[in-house]
Amino acid sequence: MVYDLLVVGAGPYGLSIASHAAAAGLNLRVFGRPMASWRDNMPRGMFLKSEPWASNLSDPAGRWRLDVYCAEQGLTARHAKPIPVEAFARYGLWFARNAVPGVDERMVTRVSAGPGGFTAVAEDGEEVHARAVALAVGVMPFVEVPQALRGLHPALVTHSSHHSDLDRFRGKDVTVIGGGQAALETAALLAEQGTRVRVLARAEELVWNDVPPPWERPWWQSARSPHSGLGPGWRNWFYAERPGLFRRLPEPTRARIATTALGPAGAWWVRDRVEGVVELLPGHEVAAASAVPGGVRLDTVSRTGAPRSLETEHVIAATGFRARCDRLGLLAPELRGSLAALPDGSPEVGHGFESSHPGLFLAGLVTASGFGPAMRFVQGAAFTASTLVAGVRRRLGAMPVAGTVPAPVDGNRSDSPAPVRH
Repeated sequence: MVYDLLVVGAGPYGLSIASHAAAAGLNLRVFGRPMASWRDNMPRGMFLKSEPWASNLSDPAGRWRLDVYCAEQGLTARHAKPIPVEAFARYGLWFARNAVPGVDERMVTRVSAGPGGFTAVAEDGEEVHARAVALAVGVMPFVEVPQALRGLHPALVTHSSHHSDLDRFRGKDVTVIGGGQAALETAALLAEQGTRVRVLARAEELVWNDVPPPWERPWWQSARSPHSGLGPGWRNWFYAERPGLFRRLPEPTRARIATTALGPAGAWWVRDRVEGVVELLPGHEVAAASAVPGGVRLDTVSRTGAPRSLETEHVIAATGFRARCDRLGLLAPELRGSLAALPDGSPEVGHGFESSHPGLFLAGLVTASGFGPAMRFVQGAAFTASTLVAGVRRRLGAMPVAGTVPAPVDGNRSDSPAPVRH
């Protein structure tokens, strides 16, 4: 059997795409453990940084929202009240049961291209064939660890996304690298369980997000600084609400924004749990690291060039993710090597989220350089799902079904498949 669409990944983007694809009548298969990274790669006690109203998975009718789930469960989902990560993961499972026709929890180990479409190999060796593929693999393939730390054993250095709990660090000395939410919340959780912890960050000073303005406020305040799923202000509103327009910006402008917008910052509700509690070392970058008896020696340098060394039992690199074509390891080498890339190494995608390889669609963080900062958050799932599924339908309409001869397409007709730009 050849499916219309194979969705690889069952996080917020994959599940949203699957819901829209099913509603569009596509014959699809969905592979992946639902909400896996939210269930397995975030310590207990963490909260969503995004507002609850900006954290909905997307179905076409808008029935299966986070606030609906919370109301059913007796939970609170309101503006300026963060949602526990565990509750959000359970919401994703509820969404999968109600809005997706079925999820095969096996992992896909390889996707290759061939005549008529693609072949995916499941972890047990079964092959599945599809005319189009939507790759929604989340962030885990793109873990970024500073060069100086990469040669050290995982017993000494881990990434913040490698921990579903932090119990192993009770009573130990841990250094967290990074100045963003992951670093600061990880440090807060470590300190609260009795770990001696410090945060080492390149920035001269840490940045903290302000408490969001009230949901109801005078019209002139809303006009000056509207709410958005990425924070208040017109710039954030544009990133959150107009990713299609963002893609029309010149590539250098998009690259600059993707690199600098919404930079490392801690949520307002973490600040009191860190300042005065955790040792903070801003303005320092790791220049070298080496294993020593009992842990790791970090040689750092300040912005002024002043050296400093410290020893710690473990390093947690909360240093984010870097989406690059060469990290899409489940793609067969020839398919991965065929992808056109942007200057930052991320794959180039067309207006319908189609890669340079016809029929291969991409979603999530890997598209942030094309569609903007919203793709780094759940906020971007709704636009992605509807736009990507429309792109898949256009692509399938332009592809001959096996055993048929395609009819000629009149490019002036209004019902002709739209061209896919790369």
